Amino acid sequence: MSKLPGWLGQLGAELSRLSERLDERRAESEADDPLLGGTGPAEAGKGEPAHVDQVPAPPTYAPTVAARPDPVAAIPWGMRVAAEAGWRLLVLAGTLWVLMRVISAVQLVVLAFVAALLVTALLQPTVARLRRHGLPRGLATAVTAISGFVIMGLVGWFVVWQVMDNIDTLSDKVTKGIDDLKNWLLASPFHVTDKQINDIAKNLSDTVGTNTEAITSAGLQGVTVVVEFMTGALLAMFSTLFLLYDGARIWQWVLKLVPAQARPGVAGAGPRAWRTLTAYVRGTVIVALIDAIFIGLGIYFLNVPMAVPLAVFIFLFAFIPLVGAVVSGALAVVVALVTEGVFTALMVLAVVLAVQQIEGHVLQPFILGRAVRVHPLAVVLSVAAGGMIAGIGGAVVAVPLVAVTNTVVGYLRSYGQEESRRHSPPPHGSTALDAAPAAGPGPAPEKSGDEPPPDAS
Repeated sequence: MSKLPGWLGQLGAELSRLSERLDERRAESEADDPLLGGTGPAEAGKGEPAHVDQVPAPPTYAPTVAARPDPVAAIPWGMRVAAEAGWRLLVLAGTLWVLMRVISAVQLVVLAFVAALLVTALLQPTVARLRRHGLPRGLATAVTAISGFVIMGLVGWFVVWQVMDNIDTLSDKVTKGIDDLKNWLLASPFHVTDKQINDIAKNLSDTVGTNTEAITSAGLQGVTVVVEFMTGALLAMFSTLFLLYDGARIWQWVLKLVPAQARPGVAGAGPRAWRTLTAYVRGTVIVALIDAIFIGLGIYFLNVPMAVPLAVFIFLFAFIPLVGAVVSGALAVVVALVTEGVFTALMVLAVVLAVQQIEGHVLQPFILGRAVRVHPLAVVLSVAAGGMIAGIGGAVVAVPLVAVTNTVVGYLRSYGQEESRRHSPPPHGSTALDAAPAAGPGPAPEKSGDEPPPDAS
């Protein structure tokens, strides 16, 4: 019995050794079999661990599956460019639509402010001239603004006075002209009878009688237009005063609303846009004044009544490009036709056409110059769009807006190109001298520090 524990201990040791040998053989077999995650018999002796995970290779009879391309790469390049441009155009169109809705909601305020800008562009050089002669800013602004408003008020009063003073004479001449036209139609080779003329007159009378309510509502709308016009005129007067007095500080405040990265470009485009607007307004006033003087003199010497009011209308309508000249000239011809006859009307038409031809081919290129040169197609489209959007006020504002936009876009394009060249890496090697900019025709560099700096004003 004393030998039984020793025998049991030897049996346990033998079983332990047998278990270890079985574990070693199992590990070796797994290392030799690739299907079980081993490295294979050729790589078993290279010291790599036998438990490395590896995806088994597909069998040789499995079909090859091509990888799917990227969806972006499958779209043609032209379609991708069109899509990129399309959504940007949609965003821009939506922004413009919202902006136009806002402008339409406050149309009176916008037109009054734009009119104030135009009047300020006309009067601001006078304020600057008075300040150079020693007047304070407030006094120069007050003198210029009051003088300008008084002159415009006197012109309006003179036109109304002339119309009211000559209305009886004009009515008599219009009646006599209609009778002469009726007699001429009866004696003309068109075979017009007295009955046909009376039928036309009766139809006109019936039309006026049946549309009395429409005419009354149109009259009420006319009263509303007059009230809105007076309100807009007061807003324009106050805006002009503040723009003349505080224009520089208002511009500095506007620049603060621009992002800092774009502020230098906008700060450079602003004065150029203002010079373009000033040149346009002053040139248009001079051209309109010359048209009014010469056409008015022609109408006066042809004994057409109300020559001075017609000349004032020609001056005012000259601010509407293309359409204004046609309307004012047609008005003068119609007044001459119903008051003085066909021959006088033809002579007035000849005078209007001659003055307008001189204006289009001599005055505008000489006075306006290249500062506000806009293509005729752009003028036609802008006037049509401005008239459709905001009526007569939109037609007046359309061309200066296009001219200013052209100036601003051209300057920002040049400024962006200059900034890209300035921030681009300089050339290296032998091409550095070839790529260096050549000296332009600008002013020569200063040779000494004795000359004063240019006037910042």
